[in-house]
Amino acid sequence: MSAQDSASAVRHVRMIGVPMDLGAGRRGVDMGPSAVRYAGIGQMIQAQGCEYHDGGDISVPIPEVRAPGRGPRYLKEIHRACERLALRVERLMDEGVMPLVIGGDHSMAIGTVTGVASHYRKRGEKLGLIWIDAHADMNTPDTSPTGNIHGMPLGTLMGFGAPELVNLGGFTPKIDPDNVALIGIREVDDGEREIVLRSGIHYYEMMKVDARGMASVVEEAIAHALRGTAGFHLSFDMDAVDPGYAPGVGTPVRGGISLRESHLLMEMASDTGRLLALEFAELNPIHDVANQTGQLLCELVGSALGKKVMPTFGPRRR
Repeated sequence: MSAQDSASAVRHVRMIGVPMDLGAGRRGVDMGPSAVRYAGIGQMIQAQGCEYHDGGDISVPIPEVRAPGRGPRYLKEIHRACERLALRVERLMDEGVMPLVIGGDHSMAIGTVTGVASHYRKRGEKLGLIWIDAHADMNTPDTSPTGNIHGMPLGTLMGFGAPELVNLGGFTPKIDPDNVALIGIREVDDGEREIVLRSGIHYYEMMKVDARGMASVVEEAIAHALRGTAGFHLSFDMDAVDPGYAPGVGTPVRGGISLRESHLLMEMASDTGRLLALEFAELNPIHDVANQTGQLLCELVGSALGKKVMPTFGPRRR
């Protein structure tokens, strides 16, 4: 069975909640997994013909009962949570189950991507990565203006940052930079900009999305993510979407991708048959309006799993 056939055959989805509120500076994203369950994530997945199981939440301490420590804030606690998450994700991949990881701040992606990459590393295969975000997430402890690890996960996966996190899983980098595409950035820190430029990843700031159109950008990003890989993981920070459509996020930035652009991205990812794992970060119900952002997240999962307006059975005969 080819990698594409294998990816296409995965119809069992298991959700893992990561109530992580340690990597950010604004409380509330730890309630993201609960908001998604309330919005009906299980019913949405089952409606796409998938078997669904809720695997519960990773245990993560709340910041009020821990000291942030010196250096990157809550480094020890985030490392432990990502370690647990990586092992669980890798186990699901080994069983042929698609992980759907819901957070929680984006520092959790260090664990998610490590788990997926570890599975394919054992098979001598590489993983692609499509990262959707308003922010580059490529700060290091030296460049970060806040010390918050949710601004560092993509850089960590590329081998920049705190050694404890960089070396999670016993290997680094987790992904070849040429197989990484970053879409939607519109707020990048000064020190972080140079890291993005020298990293070798493919980045598409909102100016490129506006100028070229989302379809062109996603087509190119998918080509990078699939070049010589078994398939790709998609990590979606909900702040990539314009706050007019997704107000319930940790760090909103105006001028983001639209509702339809978000769905188009997910639909194109689904159409490849090579989407291996999926995660959504930074859903913050405290700042949401009637769970609008949680509901949008569920709808985007549906699009990623093949939801269509019309069935694709070929041209209709008259």
